[in-house]
Amino acid sequence: MNADPLKKFSFAALLMAAATMPAYAHIGIGPTSSFSAGFDHPLSGLDHLTVMIAVGLWAALRGGKAIWAWPAAFVGVMLVGAGLGMAHVPVPFVEPGILASVVALGLLVALAVDLPVSAGVAIIGIFALFHGHAHGTEVPENAGGFEYMMGFAVATAMLHAVGIGVGLASGLRYRALTRAAGALCAAIGVGLAFGAF
Repeated sequence: MNADPLKKFSFAALLMAAATMPAYAHIGIGPTSSFSAGFDHPLSGLDHLTVMIAVGLWAALRGGKAIWAWPAAFVGVMLVGAGLGMAHVPVPFVEPGILASVVALGLLVALAVDLPVSAGVAIIGIFALFHGHAHGTEVPENAGGFEYMMGFAVATAMLHAVGIGVGLASGLRYRALTRAAGALCAAIGVGLAFGAF
């Protein structure tokens, strides 16, 4: 990949991050002390759904080790972020980071950006930290949160698997469909950032 598309992608992601307003879509929403509540949470909002599926789509496009490494990185770092949120350790720009993740991961799929697996792990890990922290801050003080965390980890892994399945089923012949799904994810992110959804 030449530097020009990467510069354009970086600029677009930075612009979206700067332009986003906090969604306030996570703090204190619904019950947060059971496996089922945790499982339901990633299924309850477009920001969660699009990012989790986009990670799977991008992993399928990249192929090889990315198919397991990128989803595993997301789930693992998300759980670390949840632990930080439960411990009330502040992480800056969580809500804008979540919205930027929808746009950025959608663009990575739409542009079929081919990065080394380690670079993908780093990008995905940063976004996963934001998502996990938002989840962790939802757990009330009087609840351990373990069941809730396991619920959203399982649901997240399942959404990654959906993205991988769609990406692999599309194959090389219908690669454009996977990329179009990435463009849709990015468009949803823009809509979320500007309050259209």
